Amino acid sequence: MEPMDQRTLLVNQATAFVAVIYAYFMSRLRVAQATRPQITYGPLSAMDEERQANLNKIYNCNDVECISMLRMRRAPFFNLCNLFRDRNLLRDTIHSSIEEQVAMFLHVVGHNQRFKVIHQTFRRSMETICRYFREVLYATGELRQEMIRPPSLETASKIRTSPRWYPYFKDCIGAIDGTHVHARVPTKISAAFRGRKHYPTQNVLAAVDFDLKFTYVLAGWEGSAHDALILADALERDDGLRVPPGKFYLVDAGYACRPGFLPPYRATRYHLKEYGGRNYPTNARELFNLRHSSLRVTVERAFGALKNRFRILDNKPFHPYKTQVQLVLACCILHNWILDHGQDEVFPDESTWEPNCNTSSHLDGTDVVDNVAWGNKRDEMANLMWTNRGNSHV
Repeated sequence: MEPMDQRTLLVNQATAFVAVIYAYFMSRLRVAQATRPQITYGPLSAMDEERQANLNKIYNCNDVECISMLRMRRAPFFNLCNLFRDRNLLRDTIHSSIEEQVAMFLHVVGHNQRFKVIHQTFRRSMETICRYFREVLYATGELRQEMIRPPSLETASKIRTSPRWYPYFKDCIGAIDGTHVHARVPTKISAAFRGRKHYPTQNVLAAVDFDLKFTYVLAGWEGSAHDALILADALERDDGLRVPPGKFYLVDAGYACRPGFLPPYRATRYHLKEYGGRNYPTNARELFNLRHSSLRVTVERAFGALKNRFRILDNKPFHPYKTQVQLVLACCILHNWILDHGQDEVFPDESTWEPNCNTSSHLDGTDVVDNVAWGNKRDEMANLMWTNRGNSHV
């Protein structure tokens, strides 16, 4: 027999042997399956029905419940979900809708809940919650360019319609300030994140217009960094803060008086509370500071609304620091999105807002150098206010 024929014969024999063995084991398997007691499972849709009923109570019930659970009304919530869907930033899956994915994310940032708690509320695995959290965080960040936009160059209606501020602040386009947000960082670098607070924070610089919308946000700086240093960094960045010629922001006394930035007079009474009783401004500088304070309080109200709505910014977070920085930006984006649909009770009313009196307005100014020209401009504004004050004390 030829060698080639021998090899063919061996291959055929091996193939036949494997086929016999396979048939044998398959027959044994069928016998075992036929004799094994059958396990009866409950309906797989039971948990899904429970989960859907829970979701309906959260965002299909009413605005009060929706604000309580998701920190926004139903209209902005569903519009946000539809935006993510239309732009393919998020996708519905066979197991979870975009509405559920966004609801889980909002529940985390709105109440600073750990994934273990969300696991119990939404009946989802930890891996599923973590995955959707990252996806919604990324999708929200993709809206930054259109939601955090530079302010309008037109005089704000709040200024234009008030003789207290017009025409003195007609070129003002907003207010700038820094706020401290809780941070979780490794122990070896925690000292750099402790500034005015006794706990680690990140110092967030933000610009706000007079509609309480954020027009610029820079997050990630250590809590010990001075506001003026962070502002300098914001101005040097390629995509950083820009002030149009002739326009300016209101800032506190920790910043220098320079083109584009107008602080109050230092070592001069600033907030109305500092006057007490029936005392009123007695000179041009005090009147300027008081009106400056009443207008700059806008940025404090915006920060107050942001932290009041998203409790993750006012409590110790449970996420890596890089994620913490991204969460600050995401919350500012969502803040502006909500404002596009109107204010709600989370926003502090201006008439009841208590300003932050821990201001640096009493600094002696040795750590900042004012621009002479802008210092003179501030003097002109103050003197004009004093001359035109009439019977008004404020």
